[in-house]
Amino acid sequence: MSIPFLRAPTRQVLGACLLVLIASTSLADEQWRELDWLELMPEEDLRLLENLPEVEHEGSGPAALPDEILTGRVVPEMDGTRARIPGFVVPLKTVGDQRIVEFFLVPYYGACIHVPPPPPNQIIHVTYKPGFTLDALYEPVWVQGTLKTESVENDIGAASYTLVSENVEPYEG
Repeated sequence: MSIPFLRAPTRQVLGACLLVLIASTSLADEQWRELDWLELMPEEDLRLLENLPEVEHEGSGPAALPDEILTGRVVPEMDGTRARIPGFVVPLKTVGDQRIVEFFLVPYYGACIHVPPPPPNQIIHVTYKPGFTLDALYEPVWVQGTLKTESVENDIGAASYTLVSENVEPYEG
């Protein structure tokens, strides 16, 4: 389609602007680093996990993690990372219409509720001002925002990371 009243140079400028707009939109999507939960654990914690003894399931309670893992050491390079990470919600604060505005994000369903909580470096304290609703806590979500290496502790658990979320959406693999 040609726009007759635009001269060729003007059409070229508009075309270049359109290309820049498309490229910047693609770059905006790529700004989010998709994280795996194990990336939040320092190497020494990963080594400790790899060397845990096999768990006996007969008549014993949950296996205890080594105290060193529970210290909540962080990966300093993660501070300030614009991240996108999937996980499960442990609500901490809701508003009138049951929108969740503050929660712990954890790597597996039931963490902090039915079983001993994960190590603090496997819990992210998230705030999301607009809030969101979930039909069920076993539904995973994607959370994206800027990750900080800040500790938060309450009666439910302790987190080694915080994130002020810019978006929360249902997880779709």
